[in-house]
Amino acid sequence: MDKFQLMKDELIVAGKPFHSRLLVGTGKYRDFKETRAAIDKSGAQIVTVAIRRTNIGQNINEPSLLDFLPPKDFTYLPNTAGCYSAGEAIRTLRLARELLDGHNLVKLEVLGDPTTLYPNVVETLKAAEVLVKDGFNVMVYTSDDPIIAKQLEDIGCCAIMPLASLIGSGMGILNPWNLEIIINTISVPVIVDAGVGTASDAAIAMELGCDGVLMNTAIATARDPIMMAGAMKKAIEAGREAFLSGRMAKKLYSGSASSPASGLIK
Repeated sequence: MDKFQLMKDELIVAGKPFHSRLLVGTGKYRDFKETRAAIDKSGAQIVTVAIRRTNIGQNINEPSLLDFLPPKDFTYLPNTAGCYSAGEAIRTLRLARELLDGHNLVKLEVLGDPTTLYPNVVETLKAAEVLVKDGFNVMVYTSDDPIIAKQLEDIGCCAIMPLASLIGSGMGILNPWNLEIIINTISVPVIVDAGVGTASDAAIAMELGCDGVLMNTAIATARDPIMMAGAMKKAIEAGREAFLSGRMAKKLYSGSASSPASGLIK
């Protein structure tokens, strides 16, 4: 793949192209100014917003994220963080659509319990079915179960977002084999969501063939969030190029000289 082809290697979500494959959350920063600086450094175009925790106009007397990240410059991805039932998630995203003037691209997550924040896939499936029928373009957070991932695709979700490990854990990719099965069986974008802790985790996800990575805690809680955002941008790009290039085969106990063995000076 030449340089021009790499430049045209875009992430397509719900029919819209994005040149950045890094999606970034907007929570846990010290303030909205730091949020904006980190997201600028990351190069991300899609930003997630927890509707139940972030002011995007609900509280008119408080600073609004919309003033720091104007929707004309970024694609908002309202999410249902903090929802523990299908009903809660559906109501939250319908509110988000009103607040953002009919915006239909959303991230669905229905959690199972407040300790692990593991997804409740039963409630997720219920909510996804209603939201897709209601005209939403649903990007969905789920477990790394390939069967559930396929069911969510069949419902009509526009992107499947399996966890790498638990939300906020920073444990990285714990089950690359399940992710590879999902990547190989799903036709919509597969975007790793949750558990990324550092740049190497992001690169590994992309090397596996994921279409993108969504992260928040890894950047926002780093000692230097803005520098970490830049590191994540580079990791995503390097991992994608490594995947497209095709890595060499692994050969246990099979030495191979890196230079020709013939014509040696004697």
